[in-house]
Amino acid sequence: MRLVVTEGTAAVPLPDPRLTPAYTVAQAARYLRIPVPTVRSWVSGRNYPKGKGQARFQPVIKPPSDNDTGLSFRNLIELAALRALRTEHGFKLSAVRDALRYAEGELRVSNLLASRELFARPGELFLQRYGQLISLNRAGQLGIQAVLQGLLQRIRWDNNLPVRFFPALPNRPEAQTVMLDPTVAFGRPVVARLGVATSVIVDRINAGESPEELASDYGAEPEEIFDALAYERAA
Repeated sequence: MRLVVTEGTAAVPLPDPRLTPAYTVAQAARYLRIPVPTVRSWVSGRNYPKGKGQARFQPVIKPPSDNDTGLSFRNLIELAALRALRTEHGFKLSAVRDALRYAEGELRVSNLLASRELFARPGELFLQRYGQLISLNRAGQLGIQAVLQGLLQRIRWDNNLPVRFFPALPNRPEAQTVMLDPTVAFGRPVVARLGVATSVIVDRINAGESPEELASDYGAEPEEIFDALAYERAA
C-alpha cells in the first residue's frame, strides 16, 4: 500500500519508492557487478561504427523519466534479469528487445524483465517469442528456465512488483544475507536481518575494528559480517 501525506483535508499519494529514480548508473553497476559501460548502453543506448558511418544501439531498459538517467529499483531488477540471461545463457539483445516488444504489444505485459510474468512456469512468455526468433532446442529452454528459477529465488514480490532483491554473494551464491529494498536505507545494500548498510561495515573494518567487535555491536552472526565484506569487496 502506498503511503499518503495530508495537506489540509486532501490526501496526496507519495511516489512509489520502487518506481522513482534512486540510483545512478555507476551505483547500479556496482551493486549488481555489471560494467558501467554495459549498464549505460542498456539504459541509454550508444553509437557504434558501421561501415563508413555509425549505427545506433537502442536501449533495452527504460528509466523512470526521459529527462533523468536515474534508475529505479525496478530498473535494478531488470538489469539483474538481463545480466543473468546475457551472461548465463548468451541471449542476443536484439531478440530480447523484440521479445519485450512482443510481450507489451501482444500480451499487454509491460516491463517484462521486472515482472513476475517473466518467471511464470518459468519464462513461458519470454520463450514464446524468443523461440520464434532463434533455433532454441529443449536443452536451451531448460537452461533458460534454470536461470530464471535461480533469479526468482532472490526476488520478493508485492503483487507483480519486485520489492526486495538479494544479490548473489561471490563466496556463497545461495545465501540471502545482503539485500536491496527501496524502503530500507534508501535502497542501498544492507545486511538483510539487521538493516545495517554493508558500506558501514566496511568503513568500520577499514577503521581498525574487528569482525568480532562488529558482530557484538550489531547482534550479528559472524557469517553476516563476512558476507557483507565479501559483497562490498566484489562490488
